[in-house]
Amino acid sequence: MTPSLPVGPAEFASLIAPLGPFEPQPHVAVAVSGGADSLATALLVRDWVRDQGGDILALVVDHGLRTDSRTEAETTIARLFGMGIEAVLLPLTDLAPGPGIAARARDARHAVLEAAAARRGILHLVFGHHAADQAETVCMRLLAGSGEGGLAGMSPLVETARLRRLRPLLSIPSARLRATLRVEGLGWVEDPSNRNPTQQRARLRALRGDPAGDGLATRALVLSAAARGVARAAREAEIAAELAAKAAIYPHGFAHLQPGRISAEALAALVAMIAGASWPISPDRVRDLAEQPRPATIAGVQIVPAGRYGAGVLLVREAAAVQGAVPARHGMVWDGRFRLTGPVPEGCEVGAWAQEAPRNREIFLMIVARTLPVLRCNGRVIAKSPAMMDDFVFTPRFCASPARFFPLPVGAGRGQSGGCIGG
Repeated sequence: MTPSLPVGPAEFASLIAPLGPFEPQPHVAVAVSGGADSLATALLVRDWVRDQGGDILALVVDHGLRTDSRTEAETTIARLFGMGIEAVLLPLTDLAPGPGIAARARDARHAVLEAAAARRGILHLVFGHHAADQAETVCMRLLAGSGEGGLAGMSPLVETARLRRLRPLLSIPSARLRATLRVEGLGWVEDPSNRNPTQQRARLRALRGDPAGDGLATRALVLSAAARGVARAAREAEIAAELAAKAAIYPHGFAHLQPGRISAEALAALVAMIAGASWPISPDRVRDLAEQPRPATIAGVQIVPAGRYGAGVLLVREAAAVQGAVPARHGMVWDGRFRLTGPVPEGCEVGAWAQEAPRNREIFLMIVARTLPVLRCNGRVIAKSPAMMDDFVFTPRFCASPARFFPLPVGAGRGQSGGCIGG
């Protein structure tokens, strides 16, 4: 068997460059679990940023789900400092084993990673996902009945409200990342959960029988994802153009849709955005409405006559579906839609305006205002009016309009990415 070649500086630079732009002296965070893949990624990013006069911050999350996890995290921190990389430990204290733990742990990990990067003013967060991870993702989505878009796998570039998630190594076999560490004489931590048969990803990994991640089946799945990624990016660009022409999205979390037909994919994306969902709903659920949008309630969103906004309809969050009151924290996202950006006094909570919204024939006050967030401290609303929105910014988890998917650079052209449209 031919030994795997390490990933060199020039090759890594060619992989990450298409995911720019970056600052002249880039400051980059890397998510490091302590395993070989993420540790090799940190090493590659370290050399790349330093060549440009930039800097790197490693973020190590301790999920606290295993008795040895804290020791492993501290070992990883020490290893990173030995590599000349500043590292921060981020413990998670509210995770518990049980149903959906993989998804819950992922969501919690992403939240704490983004918050830590944002505190340091870092715009780029790099992950060490590689070719085998991409192949397994495609298999998982295929088994879940995903459509063509889902079978494009992970995107090398995802833009969130606070930063850019980068995955430059999706075409690289895991064996090459291990070879990169061996050349430097570096060890790593082996996470036993990667072989846990109760986890679907671990079962697929065992069934693939390709521990090096460079087999023909893995390569075929990665190339298939790349081809689907090109098609997905093209379709998303079309949807973005359609929404830019037909929809106006307002900072109070509602949208005005012009009269006439709209594609089911575009309407589904718009509904998911107004609902604060993480992913678009199935276009099949809105196909009839897309032919001629009309009053309806679907997926936590009301479609109502536009009233003073003119012809067409408004898409407004359904008041009965909004999140309940929760303790207020600076930077939190309420109802998947609004980020709390203002100061937070002690003992406050964030909840819907529904209790205090005045009854009025104006559609904004009757429908929209009841779905807006307010701060309540000791039972008293701390706001001049819901329309002021002094302390909140509309940052939905799912953005309806951009060409979100960035095709994997394996024989494929560059995709597009961008922010939400406005009107």
